[in-house]
Amino acid sequence: MPVARSLHLILLFLLALMLPGVVTAASQPVAEGWEYRWGDSTFDADGTPDWVQRDAPAEWQSIGFPSNPPHRNGQEHVWYRVTLPSGDFQEPVLYIFSVDIIFQVYLGGDKIYQYGTFDSNGRGSFEGWPWHAIPLPEGYQGEPIYFRVFSDYTDIGLWGEVAIMDYTNLVLFILKNSLEALIVAGFAALIAILALIFALLQSEKRTFACIALFAKSAGLMLVAESQASLLITYQPLLWDYLAAGSYYMLPVALALMLEHWLSDHRPWLINRIWKLHLAYLVGAIGLSLLGLVDLSSTFPVFDALFLITVTLMATVAVSRFRHLLGEQRVLLLTYGVFCALLVADMAVAHGVLPWGRVPVSWGILVFLLAVVVIALWHYARTQKALTQLAISLEAQVAERTERAESLARREQARVRMLTFENEKNRVLGDMITQLQDCLNLGQAYAVLTGSLPDLCSPLRGAVYRRTPDDCYERLSQWGLEGEQSAMPRRLNTSDGLPRPSELPTASVQERSKVSQQLCFWINVESASDGLVTDSVLLLESEGLFDAAGSEYGVARLFAVLNQAIQRIGITLSSISLREELQKFSYEDALTGLKNRRYFDQLYQHQCAVAQRGRTPLSLLVVDIDHFKVFNDTHGHEAGDRALQSVASVLLNQFRESDIVCRFGGEEFVVILPGALTDDGRERAQSLCDAVAKVDVVFEGRNLGPVTVSVGVASWPEADGEPHQLLSLADQALYQAKEDGRNRVWIHGGQAA
Repeated sequence: MPVARSLHLILLFLLALMLPGVVTAASQPVAEGWEYRWGDSTFDADGTPDWVQRDAPAEWQSIGFPSNPPHRNGQEHVWYRVTLPSGDFQEPVLYIFSVDIIFQVYLGGDKIYQYGTFDSNGRGSFEGWPWHAIPLPEGYQGEPIYFRVFSDYTDIGLWGEVAIMDYTNLVLFILKNSLEALIVAGFAALIAILALIFALLQSEKRTFACIALFAKSAGLMLVAESQASLLITYQPLLWDYLAAGSYYMLPVALALMLEHWLSDHRPWLINRIWKLHLAYLVGAIGLSLLGLVDLSSTFPVFDALFLITVTLMATVAVSRFRHLLGEQRVLLLTYGVFCALLVADMAVAHGVLPWGRVPVSWGILVFLLAVVVIALWHYARTQKALTQLAISLEAQVAERTERAESLARREQARVRMLTFENEKNRVLGDMITQLQDCLNLGQAYAVLTGSLPDLCSPLRGAVYRRTPDDCYERLSQWGLEGEQSAMPRRLNTSDGLPRPSELPTASVQERSKVSQQLCFWINVESASDGLVTDSVLLLESEGLFDAAGSEYGVARLFAVLNQAIQRIGITLSSISLREELQKFSYEDALTGLKNRRYFDQLYQHQCAVAQRGRTPLSLLVVDIDHFKVFNDTHGHEAGDRALQSVASVLLNQFRESDIVCRFGGEEFVVILPGALTDDGRERAQSLCDAVAKVDVVFEGRNLGPVTVSVGVASWPEADGEPHQLLSLADQALYQAKEDGRNRVWIHGGQAA
């Protein structure tokens, strides 16, 4: 920015502070006499809209404010007009708070302003939500002014204030309106820096990091959404991207904080929420930058998602509220105030509440002030505790001197043990964190083999994993390099696995007879195999139990290792279960039905169940009639809508125990466990009738219904094995097509 412009903005900013009433008195609202007209005007050869030249009062409807007129019905173009009031301004401009999403302004048949690029069809893409200052020519008083607006967004039209004022007063007005947000943003930036420093120096790293993330995001959002941002650089879309990114980051910061505070209660829901919001942030901003979606279209989706997730987080927080510390409760309550203001701001943005400025910055300020007060309270409490400790130490000096040598030895032993345990807990915590980020057991065991030497130190050992043939292969060993290893490459399981070790509590003589190897089983729960011993940890314990004075240390060491192995087993179990469940979560993105891969897996299972239990099984193959013609006539997007319509009917026609899948293209399959031929015929005919009654509606046009042909095959009525039903049902479908379509054909030559 040039130096002269910077100095000009600073002087105007100081003037806005000193003269807060000047702008309000010097502005003239344009609030009465608005009219609207749906659709878009034709243009003459000179490019002048016909609607500007012809009055046509019968075509215009009155409206209180030019925003979201009634009966939109999918319209993307609307015109507004209003007669400009008289006024005495030196450099008059028409100030508009915001417009969805691009528009042109005509006065006296001349285009005096345009924001956005209109194509030959009068359409255009989202280019940001700035405020607009439209220069007015001399003699504008009493003249009608026309607004041509295009929007494919949820809202269409003008928003917020519409007023005439001098350009200098407008700049002062913008600075005055942005003053509060900029001050709070500066305060938020300071808190973010301090919290980041504390995160690097203090033990509560994650809490401070989450506070820093929230403060940074909130401050950036306030700056980006403030009207003064455009005075810094007139890049509306850039500021909207910054506002969107910081706005979408706020629930991530809250969920991360809650997850940390409730870590003892395994807040899996909170974990999913922050990951979902982070994925949405990356996806929305990334797709917008790539031009695949408009940035404006990501806001309504986020708002709906935020309402759901903030409700879920509030439910979890309330249920666990009594488990939180006092300062955590205060922060949670102040964040609740911020969320309430944010929801109110959403309601205004989507027209649920009348337009007004919601003080979202106040909510941020309340939260940040709570952080400062809590930090000061902690500091005062720490200082008080240090003072009391100093007084107590001075009073006990004489007594402690007599026992100093004995206490020092005991304290040194205790410190060594606590240091040892803390180190083990740290290693275990890091290991569990890395394991939780793994997608499968293969990745998990790679982490495990790299971390076990640090966890088991100073003991030497090896870890083994079960192979598909129920043997146990050595994955790695440590502390045994350079000497003959006592750890075999494979465990001999002919007589069973070595039994897990138990801590000996008998005399020194009996402890000396304990095996020189410690054995720990790592049990993993899987959905298919149940609880299995997936790996074995063997440790060399030579000399560990020899010293009588080491009983306490041995017990603590054994307990630490035993608890660590249990936590590792639980973490591996969650990875295994998640990995297995993911294999079955196959869904067709267009129709919401299960896809071909899911069908192939489940079909083999159902065939095996039917054959093993001698229970009936029916299979329906459904195909949309003349779908290629439908696509060629109405387009592929309409074809997708037809597929969705048929899928919706399929879901409504069959029971939860039936399996409905999209087989590919316009073909669907339905597995009916326990159904005989008559039941399959009846259900298929009901499906045909239901599909024929549903019209396909695309972009407001009724394209009429489509029909389907259905082939049915049932076992054991059909010869052969159950897995042949797919081929037989496909043959029956072919017969239904040959017989005229829109009908059901039963394998064996029967038409329903």
